[in-house]
Amino acid sequence: MDAILNPVGDNGQATRPERPTREEAEAAVRTLLAWAGDDPTREGLLDTPKRVAKAYGEIFAGYAQDPGEHLERTFEDVGGYDDIVLVRGIPFFSHCEHHMLPFVGTAHVAYYPSEGVVGLSKIARVVDIFAKRLQTQENLTAQIIGSLDEHLSPRGIAVMLEAEHQCMTMRGVQKQGVSTITTQFTGVFRDDPSEQVRFMSLVRDQRR
Repeated sequence: MDAILNPVGDNGQATRPERPTREEAEAAVRTLLAWAGDDPTREGLLDTPKRVAKAYGEIFAGYAQDPGEHLERTFEDVGGYDDIVLVRGIPFFSHCEHHMLPFVGTAHVAYYPSEGVVGLSKIARVVDIFAKRLQTQENLTAQIIGSLDEHLSPRGIAVMLEAEHQCMTMRGVQKQGVSTITTQFTGVFRDDPSEQVRFMSLVRDQRR
């Protein structure tokens, strides 16, 4: 996806293609409606292109947002607390970059503070920003942990995503109720397997 959105120009710098206009986006929707076998001019579909373009603006709002802006402010007055901080059960929805079908799930994010902590809601915002882009679950996991690591420099981060992919349930093998789990660890979580066990135990306690 990055190769499409960020092709490399003659100067070696990533460039973005010119964004189509709203009218061009709506025309593309009408083309897809006709390709699917329906009549874009019938009454029930006349306003569909406008609705789809508006919906896409909301669904893919993450492209216009910078997660770093939500991680700039940290709080150092935490009374000497230096143990694990876990935000679990963050709901998210994203879209598979291969079929543009939704995948919906839950994120669990933990970190060991270094010089301060970040507002808990900011972690959920980082998840949402990256989720509101065309994604793979693996890439989404890596982007969340990479952004937190870059801006917070904690002693360790653990991220776990659980999701059900509609590209697997609606098409292809059409298997319902299948979930995909991805995890990634840095710092103390990566170096000490017991910390991974602790993280997993805290996450699983939510389901009891």
